[in-house]
Amino acid sequence: MSVKYVPVQWNSNKYWYDLALIALVATYILVFLNIAPQYLDHSKPTDGSIVRARAFGTCAFLMLTAILCIGPLARFDRRFLPLLYNRRHFGVLTAIVALSHALFVLDWYFNYSPYPKLEGLLGANTSYGQVLGFPFEIFGVFGLLCLGILAATSHDFWLSFLTPRVWKAMHYLIYPTYLAIVAHVALGALQSQNNPTFSLLVGVSVALVCGLHALAAWKEHSPAKSVRAADDWFVVGDVSEIAEGRAKIAVLESGDRVAVFRHEAKLSAISNACAHQNGPLGEGRIVDGCVTCPWHGFQYRIADGCSPAPFTEKVPTYRLRLDGTTVMVDPKPNAPGEYVQPVPVPEAVS
Repeated sequence: MSVKYVPVQWNSNKYWYDLALIALVATYILVFLNIAPQYLDHSKPTDGSIVRARAFGTCAFLMLTAILCIGPLARFDRRFLPLLYNRRHFGVLTAIVALSHALFVLDWYFNYSPYPKLEGLLGANTSYGQVLGFPFEIFGVFGLLCLGILAATSHDFWLSFLTPRVWKAMHYLIYPTYLAIVAHVALGALQSQNNPTFSLLVGVSVALVCGLHALAAWKEHSPAKSVRAADDWFVVGDVSEIAEGRAKIAVLESGDRVAVFRHEAKLSAISNACAHQNGPLGEGRIVDGCVTCPWHGFQYRIADGCSPAPFTEKVPTYRLRLDGTTVMVDPKPNAPGEYVQPVPVPEAVS
């Protein structure tokens, strides 16, 4: 994988991932269509078209909730990483399901409108000055447009064309999208039914998304900064604290994070921020001599911070030394891709 546009071939993991997603979506919709109507009481009778619209709508909402939970969950448990690697596929399928919901709504509620369907949707209710009866459709339209933009620009071509910084900033739209969908649901579907099941589901979803992101943010900012020594180097910790094939992250006074890796009885240090999307390299593992970013699989040699050929990504390296068994790091980063001789680990602590 690379921030330079290189076609990525499909593999068995991607096929199984997508097949599992499609199977889960199909199962949910079939179960909803056949079971949900008898349990979800509404203030007014509903027919098959409305139930189908709500089946796809609730499915899209739950899928969006899952997408937003995968990232923080992967920070706490590495078993979620396979879900994270192909999360873009999840997003594209969510956009398709949400679009299906919108088409069902337009075909049913505005099929006989004297105006074009979209014009009828946006012009049927303009009571923006009240909460009860607020035109919630506008939030759904905004959310659907955002999902469409995110799905259309999910391919790595756009990552290269727009640059990683712009692409990442654009894909932060997922958060206002989620807020818009929650508002769309709260001001719309939740006001038209008597059964509290869906209200509880929405509440749990919001609590999960907000809670997991708050915990992940706390984990990101909770590590104490490394101690500065007399010669301005920083203490990383004892060499025994760094497991073979893993890293310990040092937090400098500047806020920069340094990942100090132990590999084949030697220590090397690189920036903790992946060149792709600033993924935490220090949480990755070493495969074939390269650290693998846990977010999207980008790889870097730990001695020089370079991606293996033919890829061209580079991250800064740092100088290390040992004072006894205490690992020290120079806070001044080297140029991205600059080779630094690894520091041998003493045999006594090997």
